[in-house]
Amino acid sequence: MPALLLTLLKFIFIAFIYIFVWQVARAIGQHVGTGETGRRRKPSNQVVIVKSETQAGMDIAVRDAVVLGRSPEADIVLEDPYASEFHMRLVRQDGGILLHDLGSTNGTYVNGRRVGAPIALNKGDAIQIGKTIMEVQ
Repeated sequence: MPALLLTLLKFIFIAFIYIFVWQVARAIGQHVGTGETGRRRKPSNQVVIVKSETQAGMDIAVRDAVVLGRSPEADIVLEDPYASEFHMRLVRQDGGILLHDLGSTNGTYVNGRRVGAPIALNKGDAIQIGKTIMEVQ
């Protein structure tokens, strides 16, 4: 009986190793922007506010550079108390959009991860500032 139990434990251990390696490979693929299909998503130049108390459905066309924030001096004024005065900048670059957090207090999140450095956005990416959620289209 102990030999059978040891063999079973070996198979379970090997299965866990395969699952771990698969999860690591999947996470690396998502981190570099390929998703699970192995193909890069298409770049975009438009962002839509999909969730906001007062601005849902608003389209933001990114032609050059656009600054979003709570300040009346921002290019796009966000009606969100958790947004900083000048929260983030969207820059049109190489047929896509580059997002820069401008040192905001509460942070900018792309697909649930806080942005620390400029990040290239792809179609379908979700951007969150406070309670406002935007989608790249």
